[in-house]
Amino acid sequence: YMIAAGVIGGIYLLGIIILFLGVKEKDDPYALSSDRAIPFCKGLGLTVKHGPYVKLTASFLLISTAVQLEQSNFVLFCTHAADLRKHFQYLVVTILVSAAVSIPFWQKFLQRFGKKRTACGISWMIPFAVMLVTIPNLILAYIVAFVSGLSIAASQLLPWSMLPDVVDNFRLQNPHGKGHETIFYSSYVFFTKMSAGIGLGISAAGLEFTGYKPGICRQSKDVILTLKILIGAVPAVLILVGLFILLFYPITEESRKETKLALEVLR
Repeated sequence: YMIAAGVIGGIYLLGIIILFLGVKEKDDPYALSSDRAIPFCKGLGLTVKHGPYVKLTASFLLISTAVQLEQSNFVLFCTHAADLRKHFQYLVVTILVSAAVSIPFWQKFLQRFGKKRTACGISWMIPFAVMLVTIPNLILAYIVAFVSGLSIAASQLLPWSMLPDVVDNFRLQNPHGKGHETIFYSSYVFFTKMSAGIGLGISAAGLEFTGYKPGICRQSKDVILTLKILIGAVPAVLILVGLFILLFYPITEESRKETKLALEVLR
């Protein structure tokens, strides 16, 4: 754990150095001299009233919570509910490798079929996770890990691909303001961190309520049932509700192109 902490700390430090030395902040070259930066409180009020941003954030808040639940309870599920304690390390590696190598695939997919259609890939983990809960099996566990990695990659790529469209849409509706991009991105990061906290809170509260005791080899039937619910039912419901909200997300590929053209004319 100390070695892991040192490696993670070194990576953070390296990232900070690269960001500080390699990225230069520039003012908007298309802003007029009469444009004024939007104050933070006013900008935050405008962003939370902006329809596309609210729908995007609400959708991926639920989806991120579902992914967090799946990730945080997968090891416990493999250890106590599926008798796969000897394989969970390889299963976690399978999830990470699958998520990493599938990013280019999802990028090509969203460029060809659009971002809202690509969001359907997030739901791929639902049937496989339900199958693993009902039929614990080693081969099925690896399939679930691989598919979960694909879904996690889509859930990580899509919001950061769709958020610039929301920023452009807001800019078109507020042509004489500038500096709003930081408000959009910082508040979205806050909501994603909040989803992680919600997921961990749900997991901890559910397991504590059913009598989970760390360190013992066999947990009670109530704990095993709770792990199955946290792996299968709860993420499935959250993902489906999140995708349902995303259906009402108004920015399509056609409107995105129109916004881009309108911004070019404005500039």
